[in-house]
Amino acid sequence: MLNELKDGLRSTINKMLKRSIVDERAIKEFVHDVQRTFLRSDVSVKLVLELSRRLERELKERKPPAGISLKEHAIYLLYEEIIKILGKEEANPPRPGRGQKLKILLIGLQGSGKTTAAAKLASYYKRLGYRSILIAADTYRPGAYDQLRQLAEGIDIPVLGGRRGEDAVKVVERSLEDSGARGVDVVIIDTAGRHKEEHALMEEMKEIAAVSRPDFVFLVLDATMGQQAERQVRAFHEATPIGGIIVTKLDSTAKGGGALTAAAATGAKIYFASYGEKREEFEAFSPQRFASRLLGLGDLKTLIENIERARIEESELTKRITRGRFTLEDFINQLEGIRKMGPLSRLLELLPGGLGLKIPEEALDSAEEKLTKWKAILQSMTDEERVDPDVLNSSRVKRIAKGAGADEREIRDMVKAYRQARKLARTLQKSRLRKTGAIGIGS
Repeated sequence: MLNELKDGLRSTINKMLKRSIVDERAIKEFVHDVQRTFLRSDVSVKLVLELSRRLERELKERKPPAGISLKEHAIYLLYEEIIKILGKEEANPPRPGRGQKLKILLIGLQGSGKTTAAAKLASYYKRLGYRSILIAADTYRPGAYDQLRQLAEGIDIPVLGGRRGEDAVKVVERSLEDSGARGVDVVIIDTAGRHKEEHALMEEMKEIAAVSRPDFVFLVLDATMGQQAERQVRAFHEATPIGGIIVTKLDSTAKGGGALTAAAATGAKIYFASYGEKREEFEAFSPQRFASRLLGLGDLKTLIENIERARIEESELTKRITRGRFTLEDFINQLEGIRKMGPLSRLLELLPGGLGLKIPEEALDSAEEKLTKWKAILQSMTDEERVDPDVLNSSRVKRIAKGAGADEREIRDMVKAYRQARKLARTLQKSRLRKTGAIGIGS
């Protein structure tokens, strides 16, 4: 997530924390470092100057609370300033009223990630317990309808709409009538990508808004646009008043700071942030959480929500460990459960300071690849081998390697990792039982 901005801010904080004395010179250097970091992340000069002036004034005039050092105070004031430019209040995503249908219209430039965002948004509402339907109203881009269908199949969401060349306004009218008979709670309309200079497409967007009468209009904004985002937000808002913004591609850009702050500068709130292609990499946007993660303060609330979403059943696993039934398949399933919460790099940044860990990107990528390989190896094993890998001999290992397209060494590495995990799990479980008095010290 915005690695350049994140690394720059954390470097600035670490530099401040290492100081023995915080004087006027130290404050000026701190503010200058913050300035430079934001400018490199494509935040507008005007906004950076405003932020730095406020930050310097607050550092000089506002005394820290009792028990808080000047260093900690400086970090907290920076956190407050970041929240101010992102939008002070957390936006609450719209929900359908009792017995009412919520209609959402998605608009934005071509290539901004609207179609993927539409499927992710449908998945979000499904997790909240609402029945959703998607309408494909992009009748210009080849394969747009098929792409939305493919994305929707993975989350079991129905798709209505039209093929390339059809009248988009009529497609929306027809699909809305059809959706009325399906008893859905949320209707999400994915429109064609357009540019503020494309007059005909902007007019079509107005017509779609007129016939659909959406309860909410989301502008899908590509984070790679940087400062150009502000002009686009204003142009779209003039054509169709925008209720909120979904920022996409926050995982792959150094310019994201510009898109985020430019959007906030227009007064339009950011409701959702999208970090990748997987539907799990999509979350309700919180300025507080976002600022906290940028500064390395962690976001345990998001981490807890992700853990609950993945439904890792620790109690069931605990029973299996105590009964000595922690199998190789359990081991792989637990690793997969962790991965379902999101990429390992994203999970680490949700922890305060990443638990002090600085794991190279290549190591994280390697871990992801290794798990994929291990799953293939597991599928090539018999039930007996999964339950008791001690039965593996040279001929069995060769057979599994051939079936999984793996190296024999990779199979031995997997079994070694499993044994270490099993040993650690048993040790931790015994420690927990001793603390609760469930077993004696001599057990």
